[in-house]
Amino acid sequence: MKACPERDAALALLQKYNQEHFHIQHALTVERVMRWYAGELGYGEDADFWATVGLLHDVDFENWPEEHCKKAPELLAEIGCSEEFVHAVCSHGYGLCSDVEPTEEMEKVLFAADELTGLIGAAVLMRPSKSCQDMELSSLKKKFKDKKFAAGCSRDVIKTGAEQLGWPLEELMDKTLQAMRACEESVAAELAKL
Repeated sequence: MKACPERDAALALLQKYNQEHFHIQHALTVERVMRWYAGELGYGEDADFWATVGLLHDVDFENWPEEHCKKAPELLAEIGCSEEFVHAVCSHGYGLCSDVEPTEEMEKVLFAADELTGLIGAAVLMRPSKSCQDMELSSLKKKFKDKKFAAGCSRDVIKTGAEQLGWPLEELMDKTLQAMRACEESVAAELAKL
């Protein structure tokens, strides 16, 4: 099992440097998506590590957007994160704001799924149900192709992520949509309590 900080300490660190509802929601979503992927891909014993990296992947973004993935190691040191943990967090910005390359499968999943959860989240806001439970893969693929929709979500990053994993883009979309369906309710419940 890979070492990671206790969730309470990780959540406290996240909230210390992130106040915006959107950033907290994104962190909780990516945390749970990463936990789902750990189970799905046979890394169940490391699910806490995968999830906690997901929770803290953007810890420095709200306050230091220009130093994203560069300020993170200093912040993560506050709760004693391992080098392996810091590497995993920083690798999700590879080629964008970091030169830390994703090498582990978990890091490649984070790189690919992080941006895609943002696209799915934007698509959810446009739906009458405001939920991904009734979102079809075909609908997500249409949103992906529409460059004007959620223009801030990089399609290139999502495509590169799928390639790094050796998955067809459709598989990445399908799995991430399943993961978000699985965690949507628990994210909403936790957000309501924070």
